[in-house]
Amino acid sequence: MLTFIKTTIVQPSYHIIIKKDYASAIIEDLQKLDAVEVLPDIAYDIPQWQIDEVLKRKKYYQQHPEELLSWEDAQKLIKTE
Repeated sequence: MLTFIKTTIVQPSYHIIIKKDYASAIIEDLQKLDAVEVLPDIAYDIPQWQIDEVLKRKKYYQQHPEELLSWEDAQKLIKTE
């Protein structure tokens, strides 16, 4: 699995899974042209505390679904603040 950063002004990053050998070769060619930078997977490790917090919140909201907001209601709250 390769992870790379597309170099632009903002430098968006993408986590990708290479499914075909030829696609991997294309990424390697882009590296040689200095068009992309391949980063080690460790650059995107999620800290254990964050995983634990997500699991805790998931469990809570499974037990209290009435406290969830719809996506539309969440967008309204964001726009009004």
